[in-house]
Amino acid sequence: MSNDLLVVSNVSKTVEDVSGRLSILIDISLSLGVGQTLSVVGASGSGKSTLLSIMAGLDAPTSGEVFLGGINISKMDEDERARVRAAYIGFVFQNFQLIEHLTALENVMLPLEIAGGNKDKDIRVKGTEILRRVGLGERLHHYPRFMSGGEQQRVALARAFVVNPKILMADEPTGSLDHATGSRIMDLVFELNREYQTALVLVTHDPLLAKRCAVSLTIEEGRIANSPALKSFE
Repeated sequence: MSNDLLVVSNVSKTVEDVSGRLSILIDISLSLGVGQTLSVVGASGSGKSTLLSIMAGLDAPTSGEVFLGGINISKMDEDERARVRAAYIGFVFQNFQLIEHLTALENVMLPLEIAGGNKDKDIRVKGTEILRRVGLGERLHHYPRFMSGGEQQRVALARAFVVNPKILMADEPTGSLDHATGSRIMDLVFELNREYQTALVLVTHDPLLAKRCAVSLTIEEGRIANSPALKSFE
């Protein structure tokens, strides 16, 4: 486990609804190391988004354990999980989740401001550098409403990478984009994955996109349906 950034061990998730007890995830185990790439695919309702939430510490499993950087986050409360999450994970979502009244640069600077420990000038320099890296050096002071979907997702990527996360978790990152734009965004994701050696967990319904990852994991009715070499990532 010492070489793994993320370990999911025998994780299950159940909830209660009007019809009784519902199993969303059943005995899921996997691991992820530095710079490795993992896709999670499955139909709507299969449990893949719940798995992502548990891996990220946004939700807790009913049973089993999740380790981030060797730290068991499974039994932590939300505040404790949030502190660990901030140290390890960056997020990119389908709907970008930018703050509309902030410029591109201000959106990217925000995580650094929240983390503290940096001077305003340093934060501004870091934000500018990463926006230039994703091709938005000329759009620093534009608001999201004046940017295309592809540009907004580039801002979201810059915001995720500005804190140098050890793992990027991407939930349907191309779902709101046309095919050509989505393809360019994913090219950029994998470039940044290699450049920063940031591990990637990609939740997608697109099998072609999933195959770009070293390991592709299929979830059906809460279970791992295929048997990839989850430990080796070869």
